[in-house]
Amino acid sequence: MGDESKPVDGEVNDNKYFSKTAKTDAEVTFEHRSAPPETRLYKKRWVIVLLFSSYSLCNSYQWIQYGIINNIFMRFYGVDSFTIDWMSMIYMLTYIPLIFPVSWLLDKKGLRVIALVAAALNCTGTWIKVASARPDLFPVTFLGQFTCSVAQVFILGMPSRIASVWFGSEEVSTACSIGVFGNQLGIAIGFLVPPILVPNVDDLDELAAHIRVMFYITTGVATFLFVLVVIVFQERPEIPPTHAQAAARQISPENYSYPASILRLLRNKAFILLVITYGLNVGCFYAVSTLLNRMIIEHYPGEEVNAGRIGLTIVIAGMVGSLICGIWLDRSKTYKQTTLAVYVMSLVGLVLYAFTLDLGHLWVVFITAGTLGFFMTGYLPLGFEFAVELTYPESEGTSSGLLNCSAQVFGIIFTICQGKIMDSFNTLAGNLFLCAFLLIGTIITGADRSILICSSLIDPSDSRSMRLILITAYTAYQMCF
Repeated sequence: MGDESKPVDGEVNDNKYFSKTAKTDAEVTFEHRSAPPETRLYKKRWVIVLLFSSYSLCNSYQWIQYGIINNIFMRFYGVDSFTIDWMSMIYMLTYIPLIFPVSWLLDKKGLRVIALVAAALNCTGTWIKVASARPDLFPVTFLGQFTCSVAQVFILGMPSRIASVWFGSEEVSTACSIGVFGNQLGIAIGFLVPPILVPNVDDLDELAAHIRVMFYITTGVATFLFVLVVIVFQERPEIPPTHAQAAARQISPENYSYPASILRLLRNKAFILLVITYGLNVGCFYAVSTLLNRMIIEHYPGEEVNAGRIGLTIVIAGMVGSLICGIWLDRSKTYKQTTLAVYVMSLVGLVLYAFTLDLGHLWVVFITAGTLGFFMTGYLPLGFEFAVELTYPESEGTSSGLLNCSAQVFGIIFTICQGKIMDSFNTLAGNLFLCAFLLIGTIITGADRSILICSSLIDPSDSRSMRLILITAYTAYQMCF
């Protein structure tokens, strides 16, 4: 069940299929070397990306389910706020050492194996949490969260790979946005549902019952999705969707060196700048999300449910931003300009949020938080697709893995530092700390002229163009550092 994809202008290089041979000094003929490979778009591609998006949702929901009711879990388990913060930060910490072996596994074993491991680990983690709904079993609930955090490592690098393996060249950004969409929707549900399912009641037995219900619901969803992945998830379509994918299938796995790919990426100056700026932006989002409950409760005591709704607003607005960015990039291919505009507006949004948080009007916080989320969360798929543009023909899983690794490192640093600043001073000082780093990211993004050249003026197939990219990237690198 599939419909033939239409060739995209410029997608096929005629030199691949015809060779020029000199017969005489005056005669030149062209011999047909081989027919262009067949390409096809299958309807099942939408099932694959939606199924991935669903189990990604289930996993990311659990990232924030403790942090958004930080004060409730503190009282239930008898631990301090920093310990509960680690229930979110463990997702970031686990990612850093595991991303490289998991990226290698993705390149060697493919999509289906990674999807199966991710869904299985996520399901296992939820079952462990079911057994932890007692005040004396915090180590057990931490083990469950740790298991889910390992599953996340097998998830975050998948959107760009699924998009390139299953979708046509004009759909890649949109498909990547849908993949990221599930992660964002899970975070949104994680903000909204736990404050509703686990009210701040005084009786610990009643509180344990509410927590247990929340864990059982999550377990049911995770188990159902694991079964679906086993039955439905397919490695790749029988016929590739693009000529680029057809060519990629001809490359023997033995000819691919993962360490060499990493080294090439680390020598790509434009990509390194993107890694830094992506980490700064997404790290700020992780810090704001993890500490949101503490920020809202400090200024609006007893508003746990509204803290969740504000988090929901941030992520829902970001989902809209992600889809709009994905569609816009598919149509315009203006990666540099869009990235810079989104970065500037993320900074503006965080400044507005920081200075309006303590005004005493929750409706104002909802508006500024939504503005912040639209641009800051909307940056996620933009960074993935920009990385693919800058690093082709390197593996999408490797480039997105390095982006996410940067985000986790900055996320841990920002969360710890902002939390300490809030404890020592106030929430405004903590948010201004993040604003300073977003400003740095904006300056680096605006100064990186090499990315502008790469995205809008340069043909990557031209070796002279590639030399110009590297020279300009190096110049920008020297200017910034």
